Amino acid sequence: MAAFGSHSLLKNLAPTPPMGFNTWNWFGKAAVNEKMVREVIDAMASTGLRDAGYTYVVVDGGWRDTKLGPNGELLAHPVKFPGGMKALADYAHAKGLKFGVHTVPGTHDCAGDPVGGFGREEVQLQQFVDWGLDFIKLDKCQYAGGWNEELLKTTYLKWTGLLNKSERDILFNVSAYEFRDWNPEACNMSRTTPDIMAKVTTKISGGAVFDSIATAKFFWSVMHIAEENNKLAKYARPGYWNDAEMLVTGDQGLTLEEQKIHFALWGIMSAPLFIGSDPRNMPAYEKNILLNKTAIQINQDPTEQGTRLKAVDGSEIWTKKLKNGDVAVLFFNRNHMGAKNVTLPLSEVGIKQKVTVSDVYAGKKLGEYKSAITRSIPARSCLYLLVKK
Repeated sequence: MAAFGSHSLLKNLAPTPPMGFNTWNWFGKAAVNEKMVREVIDAMASTGLRDAGYTYVVVDGGWRDTKLGPNGELLAHPVKFPGGMKALADYAHAKGLKFGVHTVPGTHDCAGDPVGGFGREEVQLQQFVDWGLDFIKLDKCQYAGGWNEELLKTTYLKWTGLLNKSERDILFNVSAYEFRDWNPEACNMSRTTPDIMAKVTTKISGGAVFDSIATAKFFWSVMHIAEENNKLAKYARPGYWNDAEMLVTGDQGLTLEEQKIHFALWGIMSAPLFIGSDPRNMPAYEKNILLNKTAIQINQDPTEQGTRLKAVDGSEIWTKKLKNGDVAVLFFNRNHMGAKNVTLPLSEVGIKQKVTVSDVYAGKKLGEYKSAITRSIPARSCLYLLVKK
């Protein structure tokens, strides 16, 4: 295996930001079950989500039994997942989708059940290979006696080595609630923050929240996450992406305009796009956001993780340079009251000639601009632009 520091500890299974669905934000642990997962797989295949690029279906917490088998192997919950995980993986594959699960590297899972992979990594990874998994989310959760940074790194890198040597390509998502400098060499995507507030956190936060930093310790708002993720842009590259958490579109607490800003931010930041709502019952307005072809193309462009260019009096400009020389630009207004004029001098994104500007969400051209783009942005709204030379 290559030496640490070479950017080649793991197979490159993510040349662009991964896309898919995860059960957690909407269903949590209690509501997840085999029947629901099969229905979600059907919906992903039939509604255009799969064909738009959302190919991973990941079952988060709730699929495991509360104990391990006699050899340290994971057991599917006998009531909620009686058919086991291989059958679900086979079903997903038959529908043209990929399949993954949530698992834990310590001694216990997040609820305290003794089902962790610590000391049993080889056994459990072989299960994942035998089941035909394509993705694992390795969630820090609990280690008896408490994690320290050295143990955490050693444990995660053990998984990296085993995955690299395994006979199956399994995308590796490190979920350890903050970024560490070894993440880009250890995995294909890694969480940079605690959990996002979502439908599953309604009793704690009231659901998804767009703009607040005064949140519970383990649950953050959309903008709190975006601001933290923005600091780590230099690490993103084909093969490794900063995971800004699952999406909270749909009926989870954000207004329509806040959802549009949220999705545009994740696109600009080249963040993995994992649907966190219910694909079986998705309102038309949510589908219009998630299936926007230009927005997806911006996200999937591997040139860079875009960043915040400026923030003035509640209005912000975020930009991402694309491989063909175009630039994606997001204007938005965080204020609750009053429109704001937002101006982008084209020289600030390296453009010195006349450009054609299109509205990504409206799907129409706004015209030609020569030296600067100025637009009035209503309160708590955005304008997502594609600037073509």
